[in-house]
Amino acid sequence: MAKKQKNAISPTRAEDYPEWYQQVIKAADLAEVSPVRGCMVIKPWGYALWENMQRELDQMFKATGHENAYFPLFIPKSFLEKEAEHVEGFAKECAVVTHHRLEVGPDGGLEPAGKLEEPLVVRPTSETIIGSMYSKWIQSYRDLPVKINQWCNVVRWEMRTRLFLRTAEFLWQEGHTAHATKQEALDETRQMLDVYADFAENYMAMPVIQGEKTAAERFPGAVSTLTIEAMMQDRKALQAGTSHFLGQNFSRAQQIVFQDQNGEQQYAWTTSWGVSTRLIGALLMVHSDDDGLVLPPRLAPKQVVILPIYRDDKERTEVLNYCDALRRELSAQQYAGQAVQVLLDDRDLRGGEKNWHHVKRGVPIRVEVGPREMAADQVFVSQRTTGKLGGVSRAEFIETIADRLDAIQGELFQQALELREQNTHRIDSLDDFRDFFAESTQPATLPQSGFALCHFDDESALEPLLKELKVTIRCIPLESEEEPGACIMTGKPSSRRAVFGKSY
Repeated sequence: MAKKQKNAISPTRAEDYPEWYQQVIKAADLAEVSPVRGCMVIKPWGYALWENMQRELDQMFKATGHENAYFPLFIPKSFLEKEAEHVEGFAKECAVVTHHRLEVGPDGGLEPAGKLEEPLVVRPTSETIIGSMYSKWIQSYRDLPVKINQWCNVVRWEMRTRLFLRTAEFLWQEGHTAHATKQEALDETRQMLDVYADFAENYMAMPVIQGEKTAAERFPGAVSTLTIEAMMQDRKALQAGTSHFLGQNFSRAQQIVFQDQNGEQQYAWTTSWGVSTRLIGALLMVHSDDDGLVLPPRLAPKQVVILPIYRDDKERTEVLNYCDALRRELSAQQYAGQAVQVLLDDRDLRGGEKNWHHVKRGVPIRVEVGPREMAADQVFVSQRTTGKLGGVSRAEFIETIADRLDAIQGELFQQALELREQNTHRIDSLDDFRDFFAESTQPATLPQSGFALCHFDDESALEPLLKELKVTIRCIPLESEEEPGACIMTGKPSSRRAVFGKSY
C-alpha cells in the first residue's frame, strides 16, 4: 500500500472544509480572533494582501472618475429612521452608542455616566450620513454628478462569525454617487459592477457571474442590486461585491434636491457599491489547497522568495551576497505594471522549515540557492501551484520572471473556471432540484451540489423549499439570453433562468 502523503494543513478540504479554512488562515498567519467578541486582528501578511487589493481597486475607482473622502463613524439614529426599509434591513445588526463618559462607580469600576441626547449608531453602512452631506453640497444640476468613495471600517453585530467572511467589524470601501438622471445612475451601477468583475477575474483570478439580485435578496432600500457571485471549492456561492441602484429613495429621505436646467426642483438619483475584506476569504477558498494558502501573483505581497542554503560561515557570506544580487536584479523587473516583489529570507532557520513557511503563506515562486547553484550560475525553482521545477540559469530566470508569474495567474483562473463549469447544471424539475441540493450521505464534507440554473416565476412560492434545502437564489445573470421555460415550483411560464446555490 502506498504511503499517504502528509499535508501541511490538517484536516484536509475533503475531511472538514470549514476547519480547513480556519487552519489555512492560521498557517498563513493572516489573522486571528481578537479579545473583542466577533472581531479579528488582521496580521501583517493578511493586511499586506488587503493593501494590494486596496491599491488596485483605488486606481480603478479613480480611473472611472471617483474621489476619496471620509465620513463619520457615528450616525444619528434619526438618520436611519428616515428610510424605513433601510433601517428595517439593518436594525438587528446595529451597534448603538448611548453614553459618552465613564466615571468610577461605587465598587471602583468604571460606569457609563453621560447619556447622549440622541443614540448614535456605529456605521453599518453610510447611505444616510453621506446623503445628509450631499443634501448640503448639491443645489444645482451643475453640482452633479457627485462620485465619492471612502475606505473605512463598518460594524454589523454578527453573532456567528468566521474570519474574513463574517465578523462584527470589517474593512471595506463604499462608493456613493448622485446623478441628475435615472439613466446616469443606472450606468454608474453597472459600470462599478464591471469594475468589480474586472478586479475579481484579472487580479484575484476568480471567475464571477454578474447578475441582479431578486427582491428578497436586494439591499435594503435599493431599487435594484447587482452582484458578482463566485463559486468556492466546496461548491458554495460567495457574494463578492454588490452595486446598488437606489433610485430616489434616499434622496427623498435625505432631501437631496437640485434645480434642473429648466429651473425645476428634482430629487437626485443615487447609487452605492462596495467590497470588503471578505475578498480575502474568497481568494483563500477559491485557490488554496491542503498545504495552505495559494496566492495569485498579481496580489501576492511577495511574488518571489529567495532561500539561501549554506553549511558554514564562509558559504553563508558567499551565498548571501549572490542572493542579494539576485534579489536586486529580480526587483528591477516589472510584472503587471509594478516592480517584482522579492523577499530574501536570510533567517537562521533550517531550510525545510523556511520552505514550508512560504508554501503555507502562498508565495507564488520559491528560489533555492546554494554553493552548487552558485557554481553553475543557476537557481533551483519551485512554484506554489506545480511544486519543484528544477535548476534554471540565473539569467533565464530573471528574464522570464514576468512570464512565469503571468502563467501562474492564468493557471489559477482556469482551474477555478473549470471547477465552476463542472459544477453548474441546468435543472428543470423539482425532483432533480431536491436531489441536487440534498445533504450528502458521504463522510466527506464537500457537497456534491454547486450552481443550479433554473427557471422560476414566483420567488415567494419557492421560499419554503429554499429554506428547507438551505439554498438561495444567487442572482439572475445579466448576460443570459431569454429562454422559454417553466418554473420548477409552479409550472408557470418563465423566460430566464436564475442561479441557485448554497452560500456563505
